[in-house]
Formats: sequence, structure tokens, C-alpha cells
Amino acid sequence: MIRYANETDLEILKEYDNHISEKELRNSIKLKRILVMFSNGKFIGWLRFNLFWDEIPFMNMLYFLEEYRGKGYGKQLVDYWEKEMLKNNYQKVLTSTLSNEQAQFFYRKNGYVDCGTLLLPNEPLEIIFLKSLI
Repeated sequence: MIRYANETDLEILKEYDNHISEKELRNSIKLKRILVMFSNGKFIGWLRFNLFWDEIPFMNMLYFLEEYRGKGYGKQLVDYWEKEMLKNNYQKVLTSTLSNEQAQFFYRKNGYVDCGTLLLPNEPLEIIFLKSLI
């Protein structure tokens, strides 16, 4: 099951998502910018997004608990998110990953194309990906 996160999900999201403050996590829940996924009633992962330039959905976080990785859940959750974005009249979406992470292959396999990079001091290259939804 996939649904938008609500306040009842706050504690479990706080436990795993240490890339965002509690205040911003609460705000993201309120703005319906987090999707949570369950399997057999158990929380298995989430997708968090924001708007790049205030107009393009940008997937900030796609995360699954270790035992649920590599089983197709990521594709299911990303497909759901893309359909939601299209229903909300967005024609394209963005995401990124570090060049030393395997996620880049997942995104390319699922129709995302490299569209730029970002190089921060003392960090691996960040690859930015774009996908057209129409």
C-alpha cells in the first residue's frame, strides 16, 4: 500500500530520515510531499519530494529498509509518485544521486536522463536526472 504520509507516520519517519529537521518533516507531511509504502501492514520505505524552482517536482529521498531493497518496491513507489505528479499537472520531474551510488542505474533504467551535475567541495559529483511525464 502506498499513501501520503500523515502525522501518525512522523515517529517512524523521524527514526529513519535524518536528512531533514523535524520541523521540515512536519511541513513536508502537511504539504503532502511524502509518500509512505507498506507491505503486509509493515512500513518499508518512503519517497520525499519538493519543488525545484517552485515548479518542478524534485525527488529528494527514496529510501527502503534494508530487507526490502532490490525487490521492485522502488519502481512501484516511483511509478506511483510520477502518476501523482502528472495528475497534478506537472509535465516533468527531477531527482539526483551521487556518482558513487548505484541509484544512478535505477533512475536511468526507469526513464530518467542525465541533465546536469553539481560539484560541492569534498563531495562526489551529484548527477541530476530529468524525466518527462508526457
